[in-house]
Amino acid sequence: MLYWAKGNKLLQTLYPNWIWSVRTKEKKIYLSFDDGPHPEITPWVLDQLKAWNAKATFFCIGKNVAAYPEVYQRILLEGHRTGNHTMNHLNGWKSNTADYFNNILEAGKYIDSKLFRPPYGKLTRFQGKALREAGYEIIMWSLLSADFDIRLSPSDCWVLVKKNYRAGSILVFHDSEKAWPRLKEILPMFLEQASSEGYTFEALAMGTAIKNRVE
Repeated sequence: MLYWAKGNKLLQTLYPNWIWSVRTKEKKIYLSFDDGPHPEITPWVLDQLKAWNAKATFFCIGKNVAAYPEVYQRILLEGHRTGNHTMNHLNGWKSNTADYFNNILEAGKYIDSKLFRPPYGKLTRFQGKALREAGYEIIMWSLLSADFDIRLSPSDCWVLVKKNYRAGSILVFHDSEKAWPRLKEILPMFLEQASSEGYTFEALAMGTAIKNRVE
């Protein structure tokens, strides 16, 4: 399993128009959750966020929204934002541009958002160009919790997260069954520690990264 937990500097250079972090002087962290909604795990996540007055962005899979619309509505009602994560969690590197784009449009019937995160972080240059021309903002990350990695313990993930978050981080967790053994341990610890250090937790909106750039 190959992935980068911290922002990939080469890719950031090659794709500067994709959003990797938010440059800000304020102690804000941009929490995000991928692959939901899940009927049990996502409500648990929402309860954790509510306890710390935290807001987040949920990058949802269209078929999961179709299956659990009430969970999706709760995300919105509680002041969080959502993003498109394709209809079926497609790997962009293994999909032609037309099929990939149509899958995103299908998910768009259920997810009213122009924020997009590619599953696995895998997106070709042509797919990215097509998405940006269609008005999407491509949201990547500066820190991946690796909670989905079944080779890691909760402690492994916690060490990774606590050493690497900072102001403006776009931090990824997963509200999924694969991630659950690690998520249930590290999310409460992270919210408590970062809050004690004076951080607040914000959702991403269209243009957030641009509006918060430091000149």
